[in-house]
Amino acid sequence: MKFLFDLFPIILFFIAFKFADIYTATIVAMVATIGQILWVYYRHRKIDTMQWVSLVMILVFGSLTIFLHDKTFIQLKPTALYWLFSAVLFISSEFFKKNWIEVLMGKQVSLKAQNARSVWSTLNRAWAAFFFLMGALNLYVAFEFSEETWVNFKLFGSTGLLIAFVIIQGVWLSRHMENPES
Repeated sequence: MKFLFDLFPIILFFIAFKFADIYTATIVAMVATIGQILWVYYRHRKIDTMQWVSLVMILVFGSLTIFLHDKTFIQLKPTALYWLFSAVLFISSEFFKKNWIEVLMGKQVSLKAQNARSVWSTLNRAWAAFFFLMGALNLYVAFEFSEETWVNFKLFGSTGLLIAFVIIQGVWLSRHMENPES
């Protein structure tokens, strides 16, 4: 359910684009993201760092799109967000010895002790690479295909690739878990 909630602004962006244009869709996404943040705060009294980052990015890139009447900015937003995530994962792991994937998933996933460190490290690198490639793919679709194709990719392609990556990660990770059947 949280996954669908996280997709809420993208789904509304997609619907608004189908009925209007990219500028209207951008405003809808900005308002939806603000509404989403307010709802999360109302329900939990806490906003995750990733949600704050996403809010700031949609407001900055969305505002540039609207005020300059240039769709390029909203098309660059997913790449900027993906590359930011990729850089944070890579830099924090390689230079500060902080593995954010382990921090985020470590309480839910119990790995076999003999290779836990290398599994978390590999998983962190895989997510960093995935986000980097998703950013590059977004640029390719945004600038080599039509605006409509990019909007469809933003909802269906990106989401599909994320789901496929998570499934592949789950299968791979299950081989390294202490009790994968539980």
